[in-house]
Amino acid sequence: MKNEGPLSGKLVIDLSRALAGPHAGMMLGDLGARVIKVENPDGGDDTRGWGPPFIDTPEGRESTYFLSCNRNKESIRLDLKDPEGKAVLRELLRRADVLVENFRPGTLDRLGFDPVSLAELNPRLVVLSISGFGHDGPEGHRAGYDQIAQGEAGLMSLTGSGPDDPQRVGVPIGDVLAGIHGAYGVLAALLERERTGRGQVVRTSLLSSIVSVMAFQGTRWTVGGEVPQAQGNHHPSIAPYGLFRCAGGAVQIAVGSEGLWRRFAAEFGLPLDDERWQDNQSRVAHRAELIGVIEAAFSDSGSEELLARLESARVPAGRVRSLDEVFAWEQTRSQHLAVEIQHPTLGPIEVPGSPLRFFEAGGTETTKLEHSAPPRLGEHDDAVRAWLDDALVPAGSGSFDAGSSGAAS
Repeated sequence: MKNEGPLSGKLVIDLSRALAGPHAGMMLGDLGARVIKVENPDGGDDTRGWGPPFIDTPEGRESTYFLSCNRNKESIRLDLKDPEGKAVLRELLRRADVLVENFRPGTLDRLGFDPVSLAELNPRLVVLSISGFGHDGPEGHRAGYDQIAQGEAGLMSLTGSGPDDPQRVGVPIGDVLAGIHGAYGVLAALLERERTGRGQVVRTSLLSSIVSVMAFQGTRWTVGGEVPQAQGNHHPSIAPYGLFRCAGGAVQIAVGSEGLWRRFAAEFGLPLDDERWQDNQSRVAHRAELIGVIEAAFSDSGSEELLARLESARVPAGRVRSLDEVFAWEQTRSQHLAVEIQHPTLGPIEVPGSPLRFFEAGGTETTKLEHSAPPRLGEHDDAVRAWLDDALVPAGSGSFDAGSSGAAS
């Protein structure tokens, strides 16, 4: 029996482009929802043109960026400024469970799909709206791009080798977090719909998604009155915790308790009676000296030898892997984090997988393991329109006949 996912039977209309909204839509598709991606006829989603790298095929080039966030979707081209395009979208929304959009605030309203109109069209519709800086407030009108949001939300001030070296995170983390937060907001709204019978609007933004994950760095300021600053690869509140150089490379260690510290110190001959190391607060205060002592102890050993010793001493440790190493790692593959899909022009390709797995009480895995490739632009135009024309499809039901969708499963 094929595992279809917990959202099997739900219909998502994805009007979004770039990354935050498409990532949310992909997450819902990974959970089994049918996701129909509505794209501008003139080139489609912006990310279809983002690269390099591009992969050339006889039918044209494919953007690896687009491939990263659009699996398990169908593509239909609609001009939303054209009456016919709007009419098709209305029919899709009458049948949908979820609408995902990340237009600049007010754009969807001007197209005639404001929240009141959407609720009248389909009272059960859950609408996910993702913006750059929020849908209201003095700067809610601003367009949202990840690197700008990383800077404005304070993340870059915490990232880098030091206070004078602000750095962006190496992935568009604001976009991805907004997509994740949006998807979990949709799930909550769908759950509440079971009780109320009505949908609602879920809003999040790049700004809110970054600020909300500041964790202890946030309370360092809001409670402790301390403005955090970037300090490289070492934890500001725990020591030793970070990246340490050794012969020919580096290892990472996380000594997060006094028991771990005693085991670590004993393994590498560090004096337990030194008052600079007597507790975590003291070690943090003398972090620079401690780093020097540890790296001196590591200087004659390679990373593999050190990792073996650290594992034997039961001290959490690890290496810094490149992405090719990550996707070749047996542990990564055991978690279904590399997914093979059959692309219509590229053939079999591999993409990063979903972080979620599902199991029955007896241990049988029910995770959706079969995925469809990110679609070509307009690949499902005919199939979706034919489905809408099917008189057996009840308007306003949020249901559909999966067999008539034309989507791969």
